[in-house]
Amino acid sequence: MSPGVDALLEQARAGVRRFTPHETIQAAGRGALVVDTRTDRQRHEQGELPGVVVVDRTVLEWRLDPASAWRIPEATGYDLEVVVVCRQGYSSSLAAASLRALGLHRATDMIGGVEAWRAAGLPFSDRPADVRH
Repeated sequence: MSPGVDALLEQARAGVRRFTPHETIQAAGRGALVVDTRTDRQRHEQGELPGVVVVDRTVLEWRLDPASAWRIPEATGYDLEVVVVCRQGYSSSLAAASLRALGLHRATDMIGGVEAWRAAGLPFSDRPADVRH
């Protein structure tokens, strides 16, 4: 029998320092790659975050693995600090765990997702998203 998604989420977060929205901004300021995995519809409804790279969850590992032929230019090495962002901070935890399993040992996610960003009163971007396919 499966332990369930709650156990999987707990395992993904075990021993990982997750970031608040303000800490995510600080991480970006020191060079971390902030990756938004929300769907087009979610981004349209909630707004775009400034300075992030948008990568569809279905190709995240291929775009961020430095050894992948399909990586994005920012995927420069396994020591890259990555902060994954989603709508509420659940799927981003699983995505970050998957990146750590690939060897990106500094991958984490943002607590509460974009909903926490909005609640913190942080700015949204009026520019088009930097979407990577």
